Amino acid sequence: MEAITKTNKETAGNELSITRILNAPIELVWEVWTDPKHVAQWWGPVGFSTTIHHMEVKEGGEWDLVMHGPDGVDYKNKYIFSKMIKPELIVFKHVMPPIFTANVTFKKQDDKTELTMQIVFESATDYSVAINKHSAKEGQQQTIARLKDYVENL
Repeated sequence: MEAITKTNKETAGNELSITRILNAPIELVWEVWTDPKHVAQWWGPVGFSTTIHHMEVKEGGEWDLVMHGPDGVDYKNKYIFSKMIKPELIVFKHVMPPIFTANVTFKKQDDKTELTMQIVFESATDYSVAINKHSAKEGQQQTIARLKDYVENL
């Protein structure tokens, strides 16, 4: 599976994308994305906590986790990693509804890192469920803000 690098007519209505400059070196940002001990500290929107049951960070590896919502609801998630280029790219697919592929790119900018997370949903229905039922746009923004705060305070 190739990384999706541009919005095109087929994905324009099914895509969320966010870019942030992190005041941390690319190697550290990569580590924080690939070490489950770190990921559990920042993954998910504000108010959520995360329990990682399994995270095999390699092509074909599985990532199973539960996000615990502030309302007491647990959200099981399963991902499959499909592409890894250290420290530039991670591609993974959320394999339970709503189905999507996430492309996370890391670009070195002196001693900082430009991080882009692009999520492309498999269908307009999956996109609608993610946006309207799960507040995915706000969730993505909050998750990346938590990552930024976490990595910049290490």
